[in-house]
Formats: sequence, C-alpha cells, structure tokens
Amino acid sequence: MTIELYVVIFYIFIFLFGIVIGSFLNVCILRIPNGESIAKERSHCMKCGYQLKWYDLVPLFSYLFLGGRCRKCKEPISKQYPIIEAVNGFLYVLIFVVKGWNFDAVIYCLLASALLTLSVIDFRTYEIPFGINVFIFILGVVHLVLHISDWKEYLIGFVLVSGIFEIILRLSKGKAIGGGDVKLMAAAGLLIGWKNAYLAMVAGCVIGSVIHLIRMKVTKEGHVLAMGPYLAAGIFLAVMWGEPFLNWYFSLY
Repeated sequence: MTIELYVVIFYIFIFLFGIVIGSFLNVCILRIPNGESIAKERSHCMKCGYQLKWYDLVPLFSYLFLGGRCRKCKEPISKQYPIIEAVNGFLYVLIFVVKGWNFDAVIYCLLASALLTLSVIDFRTYEIPFGINVFIFILGVVHLVLHISDWKEYLIGFVLVSGIFEIILRLSKGKAIGGGDVKLMAAAGLLIGWKNAYLAMVAGCVIGSVIHLIRMKVTKEGHVLAMGPYLAAGIFLAVMWGEPFLNWYFSLY
C-alpha cells in the first residue's frame, strides 16, 4: 500500500474511534447531571425502558439503520446522539491533521471530548461537573510531565486566568461567573499554558458575548448565560491555532 492509503486508513480509524468515544459521551451527558452511574446501568429507551442490544449501540450506524427510532416502541431517538458521535469523530481527525501524529494529539483528543461533554451539560444545567474538571486537570498533569522543561509556562497557566475569574467570582458574589468556570480555566491553563489560557479567555468571552446577544435578540433569551460552552470553544481554538496566532500577533510589534 502507498503512504497516502495508510494515511487515509489511519484517519478512518481515528474517526471510528472518535464516534465510539462520542457514544460514551452521550451516556455521560445524560447521566452525570442526574447523578446516575455511567458504568453500571445498561443503556435503555427513555420511553419504554427497552434495554438496548449491542447491535443497537453501534455509533452512528445503529441510529441510521433504525431510522432514528426505538426498535421496540418506535419513539424518536434524540438527534443529539448521532450529532455528538459525529462531532467527536470529526474533532479527533481534525486534531491529528493539525497537530500531527504524536502523544500530545491524543491528550488534545481527550480534552476535546471533555470540553464537548461539559459544554452540553453546562448549556442545559448551568453547571460544569466537577469530575470533568478533574479529568482535564489530570490531562494537564500528564502534559506537564511530558513538557517538564516548560513547567513555568503551565504552572502560571494554572493560576492566571483562574485567578482573574476567582476575583470576579468573589466581587460579583457568583453573579458574573461560576465556580465551575474558575476550576475549568485552572485545569485547562495547566494543560495549555498561560498564553493560550489567556487567549482562550478572550476568545471565549467574545464568542459568548456575540452569540448570546444574538440569542437574546432572536429567541428572547435572558441575560444569564452558561459560560462553559464558550470557554470550551476558546480553549479548543487556543489549543489548535493559538501558537501561530500569537506568533503572528507579536510579530506586528
């Protein structure tokens, strides 16, 4: 086989692995806010209770084969399931395309899955699960060990944006920002470093302001917004393209 064919096969494998993880993310999104176990309880139809067989759980393909409906009661299955699976698979491929074939890319894939999960949960509940922040923190520790020569960059990242958010949290008494956002930026800052963390904060705030203003205008949404999804978007953008952007920006001076 040619090198090009190997590359295509590799990316297909990465996408398939991504949608499998995406299926697990759907379980987390559904069960974590309700305090349910993500490992012990078997997947079932939310309408009739039908316990899904293994062939009902093939990511993307089972949904398409079943026509988006429960095998037993024919209740429509939420489109969230194939969307999360497909998005996670796409993100995995994108990360390996941009970052190359290395262990950092694996860490960033896991980060992307965590960010995707917390975004949906926070958008619905206005709460970022503590366990997801702990998971990102662990990724940060692993990444720090792999890049120990740059330890100052990442330790400063741990406290910089989270420190700013902590001050805002205390001054506003929790009205301007939540404790989950503080913990998210601490964990993410440890993983991506202070420059990218600061960039992620700015990008997240800009994206959040623009999108929420549009939502307030179009859907009459209230002033309260969940910052998690927008900070997650900023973190992902910083991870993917923060370094070239910052290099370009500082070259202007």
